[in-house]
Amino acid sequence: MNIAVLGGTGPAGRALAARLASVGFDVVIGSRSKERALEVRDQLVVRWPDRSLPIDGADNEQAADADVVVVATPWDAAATTVRSVERQLHGKVVISMANALAKVGHEFQPLVPPRGSVAASVQAAVPHAKVAAAFHHLPARELGAIDHDIESDVLICSDHPVATQTTAELVRRIHGGLRPLDAGELSNAAPIEAFAAVLLQLNARYRTRVAIKLTGIADPG
Repeated sequence: MNIAVLGGTGPAGRALAARLASVGFDVVIGSRSKERALEVRDQLVVRWPDRSLPIDGADNEQAADADVVVVATPWDAAATTVRSVERQLHGKVVISMANALAKVGHEFQPLVPPRGSVAASVQAAVPHAKVAAAFHHLPARELGAIDHDIESDVLICSDHPVATQTTAELVRRIHGGLRPLDAGELSNAAPIEAFAAVLLQLNARYRTRVAIKLTGIADPG
């Protein structure tokens, strides 16, 4: 399986690309500029010279030919980006990981996109794709530090069982303490995305990088 990360030149996107490549997925970093995508690819390869990371770079249109597509653009560009490659996404699993947030003074505040969540806006933009919402609460720096495990639950929302299952398989392939949890339909993405503002506020207050772990759920395996 090969995976594209559209918007993969940003902190979260490049971190996820490195982590997925480190466990054997063929990854393509997508960007509006192919040159920028290749530049970030080269930075990751140089940072981890002993890993032989299977990462390539391409413009978004070329990257979207991958089997699974992750949308890691800024939240307000997510729907526009997938709409520009709608043809390539027909019938595919598309994973939305953006959070609609704004910093007001010293506080992070969640925003409400037109359809209630970024993931719902992405699904509306590409109605023939199978959209899942996931990876919202993983600190980018820890996710990108592929020489260390990262422990967190990954909440997955989708209206398509195959998208939930495919996303959960990706999470399980990432060695370490990541646990995929089926958090229901795509309508639940709204509070999940918004909760990222709370985590960022905790990071700022306690000078740390928090992740979420839920108790009382037996490991689904």
